[in-house]
Amino acid sequence: MTQTIDAPVSTLSPQERAAIWFASFEAALAERDVAAAADHFATASFWRDLIAFTWNISTVENRDGVAARLTETLDRVDPTGFTVSEPPTEDDGVVTAWFEFETAVGRGRGLVRLREEDGRDRAWTFLTTLYELKGHEEPRGVRRPAGAEHGASRDRTTWLERRTAEDEALGVTEQPYVLVLGGGQGGIALGARLRQLGVPSLVIDKHPRPGDQWRNRYKSLCLHDPVWYDHLPYLKFPDNWPVFAPKDKVGDWLESYVKIMEVPYWSSTVATSATWSEEDQEWTVQIERDGTPMTLRPKQLVLATGMSGKPNQPVVPGQDVFRGEQHHSSAHPGPDAYRGKRCVVIGSNNSAFDICGALWEHDADVTMVQRSSTHIVKSDSLMEYGLGDLYSERALEAGVTTEKADLIFASLPYRIMHEFQIPAYEKMAEKDADFYSRLEAAGFRHDWGDDGSGLFMKYLRRGSGYYIDVGAAELVADGEVRLAQGQVSHLTEDAVVLEDGTELPADLVVYATGYGSMNGWAADLISQEVADKVGKCWGLGSETTKDPGPWEGEQRNMWKPTQQDGLWFHGGNLHQSRHYSLYLALQLKARHAGLDTPVSEPQEVHHLA
Repeated sequence: MTQTIDAPVSTLSPQERAAIWFASFEAALAERDVAAAADHFATASFWRDLIAFTWNISTVENRDGVAARLTETLDRVDPTGFTVSEPPTEDDGVVTAWFEFETAVGRGRGLVRLREEDGRDRAWTFLTTLYELKGHEEPRGVRRPAGAEHGASRDRTTWLERRTAEDEALGVTEQPYVLVLGGGQGGIALGARLRQLGVPSLVIDKHPRPGDQWRNRYKSLCLHDPVWYDHLPYLKFPDNWPVFAPKDKVGDWLESYVKIMEVPYWSSTVATSATWSEEDQEWTVQIERDGTPMTLRPKQLVLATGMSGKPNQPVVPGQDVFRGEQHHSSAHPGPDAYRGKRCVVIGSNNSAFDICGALWEHDADVTMVQRSSTHIVKSDSLMEYGLGDLYSERALEAGVTTEKADLIFASLPYRIMHEFQIPAYEKMAEKDADFYSRLEAAGFRHDWGDDGSGLFMKYLRRGSGYYIDVGAAELVADGEVRLAQGQVSHLTEDAVVLEDGTELPADLVVYATGYGSMNGWAADLISQEVADKVGKCWGLGSETTKDPGPWEGEQRNMWKPTQQDGLWFHGGNLHQSRHYSLYLALQLKARHAGLDTPVSEPQEVHHLA
């Protein structure tokens, strides 16, 4: 099976090149000729699948990886109807084409990048995603519910009566099929999608109100990512929403979202234990709702407790004798009570800088303790060079919607994503060279990531080691916030002492020491055995700092099946909560609907909790 080409590839239009490739590729698939289909991929190539072929989130590389995937999945997936959905484009010899297709159970869309190799177009990157299950389409657009029931009926019930009855039955006479632990942006986004898909579900959270996860953080917290990057499913922020929303505004939005999207949500509810029954294929989850013990028996359990949810609370000698106040950054109340106080903030990432800046603004005496090198990028530079082509008004004007941007970003395989990031951060380094010079002159240890790829790769690989500067880094560069280097040895009654003997007088110590792996929640709630069975969450296995190998190709255990039946992890920033909640919700819906969901390329476990 070969492409039919009557002229050199270089003489054909992007539309012709894409049409020829898809026609030939689909013919090979229809004939179940795996070798011919794999030959449509470049020698060095990447196929990322978001549940369409694999019921998994997984990437294979090169022709042998493509062949192995197709050998396992082709007959049951039965992909057909590959159609280019908008005019392809060409840049530097690479043809980029959006496409749609169908499988035996659903409908998908994707993005392919073609480039010439041996006189033929071959796929360099190939993204396939499932966005809809046949027979289980969401009630949107032309399928939206009528709402009003015209006519006369003695059995009529109102919307409020139906909602009240549903709320009263949930967890009592009706068990949720999916129980989502954690009602931040991740749990709420997933709850909204499950609601639209008709999956009986319940989101529970320990706080009194939705959005308290944001309201209860330190006073100066605001989103460092721009509004176009942060939309939730179905309901976008209005076009007068601020680019960087303050935490309390975000909290209010989340609370309103729960109400508008009718997300089944229990506040003031804590899960105390969970056990899995292999025989019954369900969980027994003990909870306390408003202090009252209850038992829930979901088939699926989702930990949406946040990748920044379990604080790393260091144990330091002398904490018991320190006479001042000390707390983790997640419990920092804000700067108001510390005017004139000597404040030591241990850490040099996002929270550390934000807290240092707010304390300085309230006339505190502030010292930052930097324990390891940190990457800093100016917010405006990041918006221009890092996000502007995908998430901005400029992008919208160019036809790049948030949904389209999500797929473009998803189409870049993690193996080569750093190659796309490095040039952007080189531009930022050039633009802000004076700032970096002053920062390093102040003694700050700065880096651009192990390979110069900057913030996004640090986030994906390790979830730490960076700060988006909205002003506080200037305080360090100017010496307004003092800087100390080294590890903490111990605390005395009134000071933090570093390993080199440096004493930092303190009335307040803030441990801005980050967060642990999400499966720490599984250890606490279920067992250490299950946490170890699953392995750590997050990271790519890049062999860079704090991201040990082997190479995974995807973020470990996130939004996909784990080694523990019925256990899922959902977390990340607002962008990931929005985008990946779709694929997690579809996986859960398929299981609820009784569809066959054989998982290809299952998650391996390399790192224990």
